[in-house]
Order: sequence, then C-alpha cells, then structure tokens
Amino acid sequence: MALVVVVLVAYCGHVLEQRRRDALSALAREIGWTYSPSVDRSHDAMYARHDLFRRGHSRRAYNTLMGNVEIDGATYEGVMGDFKYKTTHTDSKGNRQTSTHKFSYLILDVPYHGVPDLLIRREGMFDKLAGMIGFDDIDFESAEFSRRFHVKSPDRRFAYDVITPTMMEFLLAGNAPAVDIEDGRCCMSDGQSKWEIEEFRSRLAWLCAFFDLWPEHVRVDLATRSGMAL
Repeated sequence: MALVVVVLVAYCGHVLEQRRRDALSALAREIGWTYSPSVDRSHDAMYARHDLFRRGHSRRAYNTLMGNVEIDGATYEGVMGDFKYKTTHTDSKGNRQTSTHKFSYLILDVPYHGVPDLLIRREGMFDKLAGMIGFDDIDFESAEFSRRFHVKSPDRRFAYDVITPTMMEFLLAGNAPAVDIEDGRCCMSDGQSKWEIEEFRSRLAWLCAFFDLWPEHVRVDLATRSGMAL
C-alpha cells in the first residue's frame, strides 16, 4: 500500500510539473521569449552577486525563459524561471537530513553602465531594531514611505533621484515586491516560493512599470555616461 501511495504521489508530481512546463512554454511564445525546461547549473555562478542564488548546495535553474523588453527606447535583457537548491543538516545524533528548496525569480539587465546598487523592500522587524542602534536605511520626506520601506544604496543621490513622489505612490499602491539592483542587474524574488504562471506575467509588467517611472534626467545621465543615444 505504501508503495502505491509513493508511486501515485510521484505520478501526480510529474503531471503537475509537465503542466507547468507547457504553461511556461506557452507564456514564452506569447511574449516573444524563448523557453527551456533544461537544468542550468551555471546560473548561480552567473548571478552570484545576488545571495539567494548562493544558498545551500546542488544549485540549479530550470524552466528558464529568456528574452528582452523595450522600456522608454532602451532594451532590457531578461531571464526568469524556477530555481532550486538543497540544504543538509546534521542533528545531535549524527543523522543527516537534506531538504530541497524551490523558488521563482525574474532578472532584468539594466542597459546602462555604472548603475549604482539599489535595494527597495518592505521594512521588517530586524530593520527597525537595526535603526534603533544606528544602522539605518535611507529616509525620505514621506514618513509613510520611510516607515513601510527599507531602502539602501551606496549612492544616496541616485536613490533620491529614482524614488520620486510618483515612484513612492507606485510602491505604496499595492503589495510591492522587493527590488534588488546589483552590478547592473535587477532581481525580483522572495527566495522562498514558486510563482503561479500569471505571476510571471504580472511581475514582468510590474518591473517594466518600475523602470518606466525612472525620471528622464536619470535615464539621460546614465545613458550619457554609457555612451548611449536616447
């Protein structure tokens, strides 16, 4: 009986995964991107700057969509899909237990050189405690925004230029995901959960809207420094 249950569970998992692959393939065709269900073991090295891709061991990306989007006349190359890794722990009795973790992600390459790093995410309890002992983030004129969002950047002027009152309204309007720009790549993921198919579409649309709200003078300055014509 136990064997039957195991086989049934494995079969159901296979069917669900095949449905996910078919749906992601259809989404890729719809938005003009490519899709590959294959395992990519080089992903964690390519995007190593983002720590969520350096967790555990046996790391690999799969169900990968690749393509680009046009935002205000500039081309942003993108990749999104699923990622998994394993963690192994040994208890006090020497027993080893391995767990598998899976999550979805979206990455857009910002098409300008020298874009400062920028992190925007919801304020958490540890952020509040850190602020109390002097490790504070960047504050803004909007008390509500500063209370609800944690913002960090080595270039405070850049953060203030990007996060305008209009951007604050956009971020405050809904359940804004974390935005993490490092080495010119913007990564969106909670590092914990796999997205439903529609979430890939909505997250991509949200991130495009985020970049579309960057003030023109910011884009012009970055493009000028990159030797690009706008």
